[in-house]
Amino acid sequence: MKTSFSKFLLQKLNAKHAQEVELIQSLWSGYGKISRVRLSGTKRQTVVVKNILLKPVANHPRGWNTNNSHNRKVKSYEIETHWYKEYSNQCNNSCRLPEFLGAFSEGDQQWIVLEDLNLEFPVRKDFLDLDGVKLCLEWLANFHANFIGKQPNGLWPIGTYWHLATRPDELEKLKNQELKIKASVIGDKLNSCKYQTIVHGDAKLANFCFSEDGSKVAAVDFQYVGGGCGMKDVAYFLGSCLSGEECLVHEEELLDYYFDKLGSALKVSNSLIDFEELEQEWRQLYPFACADFTRFLLGWMPTHQKVNDYNLKILDAVLIEL
Repeated sequence: MKTSFSKFLLQKLNAKHAQEVELIQSLWSGYGKISRVRLSGTKRQTVVVKNILLKPVANHPRGWNTNNSHNRKVKSYEIETHWYKEYSNQCNNSCRLPEFLGAFSEGDQQWIVLEDLNLEFPVRKDFLDLDGVKLCLEWLANFHANFIGKQPNGLWPIGTYWHLATRPDELEKLKNQELKIKASVIGDKLNSCKYQTIVHGDAKLANFCFSEDGSKVAAVDFQYVGGGCGMKDVAYFLGSCLSGEECLVHEEELLDYYFDKLGSALKVSNSLIDFEELEQEWRQLYPFACADFTRFLLGWMPTHQKVNDYNLKILDAVLIEL
């Protein structure tokens, strides 16, 4: 670890010694790493450190090493730091995430220090059964309920990493001309809806951590957190853990479950929101959320496995409707 950051960490956590003991993962396209750090001389035994390198990288896994790509990533890490500093403490155990412990920057490097979720949520999954899918949908419902009507000050004004205004390169590559023309209309439908919340923005299966018994879940990676319709997270999450066939079979059941949990969470918070109106609006926007993400995929990587019959049929129906 860099000496200046090491000194900051020891002082911040009142520890005597800190040692990097595990590389958890490298950040996307070479922008740094996430590590586990062991501490001594303090009650907290380990922490997770996200070390971000803000220099442009030469290579991108998909070839998108453009200025737009670099600037978007730099901003995403600035927003994630702001999220942890100013918003994360508004989340309770119903939408668990790592406790923010500190942030430090120097030159072209940045560090975010977080609670080590492995103590309570050590399991990562590549596959979910329906109960696991519902557990994550409940997390999303509670998260969305928690931020209904709140302004995303300091976050992305419009959340999600595939938001159209941040993806001009991918839009330019889009071969479906009708979709290219109507892409902004699809985005506007989502962005102008009456009921807005704060969305996670990258709510894929890989960003959820599970307890040993599978009864609890927490979420990480808030680089693209911002304002929006909750259906963006729901559509993206379902596509991250279910095949097109599974989405088709279970769509109604899973959307019903999500809205049941969203309604319950709003009751607990004594929200004055007209839930029936919200549910009607968001259900109608679910296909638009699916189409919006498919638009991104078709420009970014049209051969991606998520470009399946389920999403293409939804996209066709949306384009006909517009």
